[in-house]
Amino acid sequence: MDKKTHKSLVLFSGGLDSTVCLYYTRGISKVVEAISFDYSQRHNIELKKAKQITQELKIPHTIVKIQTGVFQNSSLVDKSLKVRKNQVQKTNIPNTYVPARNLLFLSFALAIAESKNFNTIVLGVNALDYSGYPDCRSEFIHAFEKVIELGTKTGVQGKKIQILTPLISMTKKEIILLGKKLNVPFNKTHSCYSPVRGRPCGECDSCILRKKGFKEAGLLDE
Repeated sequence: MDKKTHKSLVLFSGGLDSTVCLYYTRGISKVVEAISFDYSQRHNIELKKAKQITQELKIPHTIVKIQTGVFQNSSLVDKSLKVRKNQVQKTNIPNTYVPARNLLFLSFALAIAESKNFNTIVLGVNALDYSGYPDCRSEFIHAFEKVIELGTKTGVQGKKIQILTPLISMTKKEIILLGKKLNVPFNKTHSCYSPVRGRPCGECDSCILRKKGFKEAGLLDE
């Protein structure tokens, strides 16, 4: 991978994983930009974190507004549904799953990447320590790369836009240790699905996985 010609667009939520991805991408790409999405998520504090981090790094940052109501039947957008607490498992898909979210996000990112002649889209999905989301698996990523190949001008001309998922096979512990090595400001990231007055609930899947990761890494989350 030639850093001199590498141009990357990072899907950036302001969470722990995507922030590690953002810092990682700065080391492999000459040009780095970030894209976030406002989809009326109950944890929209993550957008403030994303804006703060990208401003400090002087990385161009776009926030795309998804019309309210596009995503439904998910506890992340419907406050009448309760976020699952204290029961991380992979045997079923939790109600924090947002229908086709990564598919839509990647489509927006692809449009921007192709328009700007970027050759890489970076996504912080993880297939090990995750909550059972089907759009966080390598099978989905490979399928979308095939879509790029068949459905874009860039693809049919034989050029390539790669989807890079550097964290997909890592445990949360390994992600945190990588972030530590990259000097990621963990205290400026947000992971909680159901924050209370801006503070993590400590009980949702994301909070539990984050706590577990820091404990196994032997680090304090501060």
